[in-house]
Amino acid sequence: MSKFDECIETYEKEFKKLKVKTDSKLLRAVAKACGPSLYRADASKVSSSDPEELKRVKKNFLIKKLGLKDGPKLDEGIAAVVKTMGAKNRNKYRAMVYYLLVKHFRKSGVFK
Repeated sequence: MSKFDECIETYEKEFKKLKVKTDSKLLRAVAKACGPSLYRADASKVSSSDPEELKRVKKNFLIKKLGLKDGPKLDEGIAAVVKTMGAKNRNKYRAMVYYLLVKHFRKSGVFK
């Protein structure tokens, strides 16, 4: 099994714990878009308690990658995803956060 497949398996297990149904094809596409950050311990997770990290998610993923306009709706979407994953959950994997953001903003077309 490749490292990428191992990551996907981990994400799917975490989503099952959260009782979130996933589209495996979309999850793989979103994870692939994360690039090498999947394999680095620190970069593979999102720290929801770090405002600078959340700004980077907003700027680099929501605005640049998904093409959304900056505004309070983006912050609300990030907050909703953090709530879904659990604020105290230390396993907020970047690919999972991005996947939930794609679903929240209905932007799966970006990854087709």
